[in-house]
Amino acid sequence: MSTYRYNTALFDLDGTLTDSAEGILNCTRYALDKMGQQIPPDNVLKGFLGPPLVISFLTICGMTEEQAKEATRLFRVRYTDIGLFENRPYDGVREMLERLKAEGIRLATATSKPEDYAVRILTRFGLIEYFDFVGAATFDESRHDKIAVLGYALDKLGIKDKNEAVMVGDRSNDIDGAHHYGLKCIAVRYGYGNDEEFRSHRADYIVDTPDMAADVILGINR
Repeated sequence: MSTYRYNTALFDLDGTLTDSAEGILNCTRYALDKMGQQIPPDNVLKGFLGPPLVISFLTICGMTEEQAKEATRLFRVRYTDIGLFENRPYDGVREMLERLKAEGIRLATATSKPEDYAVRILTRFGLIEYFDFVGAATFDESRHDKIAVLGYALDKLGIKDKNEAVMVGDRSNDIDGAHHYGLKCIAVRYGYGNDEEFRSHRADYIVDTPDMAADVILGINR
């Protein structure tokens, strides 16, 4: 484990700060049902946990771009008031954020979830107070993938030295997005990814718990 202390930590939301699987899967089923599409088995639907919705509908369900946009619209019909809160913070996340803030670490999100949703979720669960900036996607898809969201967050945070910041996430797009900008990435096992995914995309660190993620950020060896 590195002994370098990062000054800024950027966090994915789904699968890293909160367990949102129930809401995402329920809303995916809702959208597919409304479109008269066959609903894949759960092990296939789990591919929706992490990547942007449009990309998932394109790649997992084989939709056209027009169909994928309509499926995303229908997903949001249910998600906006119901699925959004079929969700909960992972055990230890609040304590991790408190610990990092107490040490003076600047905290931000870098999520492919639209900003309005991200703010509402963080507010609902009392987590928003820990964040200096909420980096998120847009509803119009002009900023939706991890590379675009991370670029936006890094620019708004004024980060020039990429060695001062680290990404924390649970899927390959978090790792790839971080590496695109020369950032290290901490992959968390308690989310939706797995070791094979982490290793094939060359995660810089793999941890089991939020507390262990904080150790890496603070440069603490145990």
